[in-house]
Amino acid sequence: MTSITPATRIPRTVPAGRELSVDLVRVCCVLTVVVLHSLMVGLGTDAAGHVSQGNPVQAQPWFPVASWFGQIMPVFFVLGGFASLKSWRSVQRRGGSAADFYRARLLRLASPALGWYLIVGGLLWAAVALGFPFALGDLLAGGLGMPLWFLAAYLITQALVPGLALAHDRAPLRTVGALLAASVVVDLARYASGVTAIGLLNLVFVWALVQQLGFFFADGSLHRIPRRLLPVIAVVAFAAVGLLGLTGRYSPDMLTNLNPPTVPLVLIGVGQTALFLLLQPALDRLMATRPAQAVVLFLGTRLMTIYLWHLLFVILVAALVLVAPGSIPATGTAGWWWARIPGDALVLGALLLASFGLARFERGPARVGPAPSVPLLVVAAVLAIAPPFFAMEFRLNLLGFVWGAAMLGAAVLIARGRVSRA
Repeated sequence: MTSITPATRIPRTVPAGRELSVDLVRVCCVLTVVVLHSLMVGLGTDAAGHVSQGNPVQAQPWFPVASWFGQIMPVFFVLGGFASLKSWRSVQRRGGSAADFYRARLLRLASPALGWYLIVGGLLWAAVALGFPFALGDLLAGGLGMPLWFLAAYLITQALVPGLALAHDRAPLRTVGALLAASVVVDLARYASGVTAIGLLNLVFVWALVQQLGFFFADGSLHRIPRRLLPVIAVVAFAAVGLLGLTGRYSPDMLTNLNPPTVPLVLIGVGQTALFLLLQPALDRLMATRPAQAVVLFLGTRLMTIYLWHLLFVILVAALVLVAPGSIPATGTAGWWWARIPGDALVLGALLLASFGLARFERGPARVGPAPSVPLLVVAAVLAIAPPFFAMEFRLNLLGFVWGAAMLGAAVLIARGRVSRA
């Protein structure tokens, strides 16, 4: 094992039991989303001078297999399950309730989303008022709203944490088996009926199952797996994804399997978790150094900000080809691929600069009032989930910014205790 000199060793400034390697991977997951979305947005002009948009990455023959590793949301939900169970146990130790837990999670997620809806929606409506085409504004809104699916899924799975934690304590394997069986039944019903909407039930079952894997990580069960078996588990999981792809029922492309979520995402989560466990000792050594801890702690306080706002900056940087024609190579050419390096650096740099002002939304309110009643908190949850769910299923539009901001605002007010329980 590589030794750490006293000069580079980190003093204990984080709570005992905190896995800094988890924080590192969660940061890397969000940064990977930024880079991948940057690669997928290729703006240009056709021979007639009209704006065209292409996705050169997904058109590559290697993309389906690459998506098994590049589609990082499964491992993000696994690590989110780890963090959520730890947080719920902490709430329980302080004598808090499930409502207290979810209230904090809702504020942590809905507050930055509300800021995004207000500012981005305000900018788009201002542009329309100044003469920007309404139809183009709607189109741009739809693109900017694509990442919001995560907010809907995560708010749903967070509501399930207390109940699933209890089920995990009583019958962990039966709980996993029940969630897996439900996920398979939903997929079978969807494909047998041809009704895609049935698959939306797996927004609950698939992501809750992947989250449940994080509970096994949190209680130490996964660390008891012999290290020599971890590569085998990863290979078997990824091979199973390939076999499911060969059946013709499932696409080997994990981007296609994302909405509605399908069973292959569970296998991807298993494979990615095995790889994480295999790499964790090296990641722990890295996170024992002062520079790595400083970077991860800095970025970790603004992950939702980076996630919510990154597409706006990706589109702005990609639009440079429209305002400066000829300065950027045509989409998909070798020159365009090389241009992704400074382009992504520009996106990340702009995001980090903007985060100094925008991350205040992520910190949530400094003070909150009396806890809302459970029925009111349920109303707040529905109000918070509805806007991102709409964006996921029907694409966000200009009007969606208006009612979405109103619903998120009401959800935050209720969660903050600013709405009477009478």
